[in-house]
Amino acid sequence: MTTAACFIIASRNDIPIYEAEVGSAAKREDAAQLPQFILQAALDIVQDLAWTTSAMILKTIDKFNDLVVSVYVTDDRFMLLHDSRSDDGIKSFFQEVHELYIKSLLNPLYLPGSRITSSHFNTKVGALARKYL
Repeated sequence: MTTAACFIIASRNDIPIYEAEVGSAAKREDAAQLPQFILQAALDIVQDLAWTTSAMILKTIDKFNDLVVSVYVTDDRFMLLHDSRSDDGIKSFFQEVHELYIKSLLNPLYLPGSRITSSHFNTKVGALARKYL
């Protein structure tokens, strides 16, 4: 099981529409925004790699200390900063969160590209993280 993870969904315009801290890491005040910064910095790498491969899952696109950035590329980008080595678990996590995201997009009250603020979505993502990461 992973001890620390940060998950974001970035729109096609690289704007974060969902952010979640998943895992059980102790949070440090001086590094509160570090995971988001690492994931935002990795977006440039994702844009370059997305045009050179047909794979939807980019396993290790960037590293920071012992943390790894993995990405699931669709029209939007699902990015996970983690220290886990379970490729199958990460793949399953991305696929199930993508399915959950598609269900959110089908909601007629949700405007695509806007922030996801649903507590139900947040709860489900947390449960999937505990299950797979």
